[in-house]
Amino acid sequence: MDSVSERSELNRYSKTLTQDPTQPAAQAMLYGIGLTDDDMQKAQVGIVSMGYDGNTCNMHLNDLAKIVKEGVWTEDLVGLIFHTIGVSDGMSNGTDGMRYSLVSRDVIADSIEAVCGAQYYDGLIALPGCDKNMPGSVMAMGRLNRPSIMVYGGTIEPGHYKGEDLNIVSAFEALGKRMAGEMDEFDFKQIIKNACPSAGACGGIYTANTMAAAIEALGMSLPYSSSNPALSQQKKDECLAAGKAIKILLEKDIKPSDVMTRKAFENAIVTIMVIGGSTNAVLHLLAMAKSVDVELTQDDFQVISNRIPVLADMKPSGRYLMEDLHKVGGIPAVMKYLLNQGWLHGDTLTCTGKTLAENLQNIEEINFETQKVILPKETPVKATGHLQILYGNLAEGGSVAKISGKEGNSFVGPARVFNGEYDLIDGIQSGRVKRGDVVVIRNVGPIGAPGMPEMLKPTSALIGVGLGKSVALITDGRFSGGTHGFVVGHITPESYKGGLIGLVQDEDIIEIDAATNSINLKVSVEEIAQRRSQWVQPELKVKKGLLYKYAKQVSTAAEGCVTDAPNP
Repeated sequence: MDSVSERSELNRYSKTLTQDPTQPAAQAMLYGIGLTDDDMQKAQVGIVSMGYDGNTCNMHLNDLAKIVKEGVWTEDLVGLIFHTIGVSDGMSNGTDGMRYSLVSRDVIADSIEAVCGAQYYDGLIALPGCDKNMPGSVMAMGRLNRPSIMVYGGTIEPGHYKGEDLNIVSAFEALGKRMAGEMDEFDFKQIIKNACPSAGACGGIYTANTMAAAIEALGMSLPYSSSNPALSQQKKDECLAAGKAIKILLEKDIKPSDVMTRKAFENAIVTIMVIGGSTNAVLHLLAMAKSVDVELTQDDFQVISNRIPVLADMKPSGRYLMEDLHKVGGIPAVMKYLLNQGWLHGDTLTCTGKTLAENLQNIEEINFETQKVILPKETPVKATGHLQILYGNLAEGGSVAKISGKEGNSFVGPARVFNGEYDLIDGIQSGRVKRGDVVVIRNVGPIGAPGMPEMLKPTSALIGVGLGKSVALITDGRFSGGTHGFVVGHITPESYKGGLIGLVQDEDIIEIDAATNSINLKVSVEEIAQRRSQWVQPELKVKKGLLYKYAKQVSTAAEGCVTDAPNP
């Protein structure tokens, strides 16, 4: 912990601009935007929106930013809105554009850091929407280490067609059913038209809601932020409340490094394990931890997974959406139960200025008789965590599996190898993929793609054609939070770096065992050596631009794919 004098010295950003006589240009510009003499004595809060018109997840964020600004000014602070980018995972999935998704996380972090660092804002409030917005925002907060709050844009309402709730994954799975001849063009089109009826992020426990819940548990957003629906009055009230909360943080000089401690990250991991969160949480929490120099590894996820059950019956593998969880108490009700079980650290500081336990003190206990979204520990969805870290000759640096328990804990089968997801889609349509296969998608890692795209379209297509429960899928790429089935991603080292996944051939036997946390290619050491002697590293698929810079800087998936501390 910094000394009081050091902490006070660190919290003088706007005063540098407004009171330093050597900064006349800055002062002139601040007067030029309409600040008064009185305003020039106030703390300045940067309000960053990831709003843009082209994505339901983000289309409402600029309006929410205006409400946050109102709340900041009401608290006698100066609130100044600026903007950064967003990339729609839903829209880019299944296209070359998905290579930019994970990359956008670091662009977001870099751009927020650049603006706040240059403008000397005292505090920061971020309004993210789609998947990579949340970790990108929090990574910037950690780097800047100034009082900060994240206001999640909120979850979307479910769509409806023929009496069924729809979400973005419904569209991808409908594609698989159409490919299999199980759905006609009219029904397919109606699902597409009705899957996303309004503003807000994808409704299940996919990556956006996973990260929003994790960040609420971490203490970097206000209670209920992760479940307040995007267009609700509760979300507007939260935006106004952010002004009062940031003032408390400024007065007490509570910074992200005070909130984002090792204990807080453990709270976040426990929470996402209980709700059945996305595999992407591993990448993102590792990167967020690095931003505040907290030691966290993928193996820490396994330790927690070994002792924490899955209690949420939520999509993608369950029945309910985030809106349903909100109606029964949201993440605070879940955390109150977890705290009572002794599974959370109640003494961690949060962005309310209070501890986690203090925030939860007056939260109503979750009622297991009147709702079935969250189950008691005695009758869990899965007795231990669904996120498993697997090692073996196929993943010497580790990999991340998402095992809901419905698929079993082990899978052995012949490899069916595809160099990218387009190749697999062709293989599904041609009937090349058979029941019992271990589907291998390679050359889609952080460097090999570049950008480590998600494999939502292939996994959804496999489910749609009826193969979801009878095949396994492994990749050096990522999975969407909407993915379910027997899947293993983040395989390290990736194919481009000489990982064994790049040497697998059709009909090789692959064994995946979540009970022993292993993933192995059942080929002799001599045969592997022979194949490796003939392997040549491919050229990068890009020669310039953002993806080229990313490929040159990015660390491995096991290290969170960060770009400011690359592996050698």
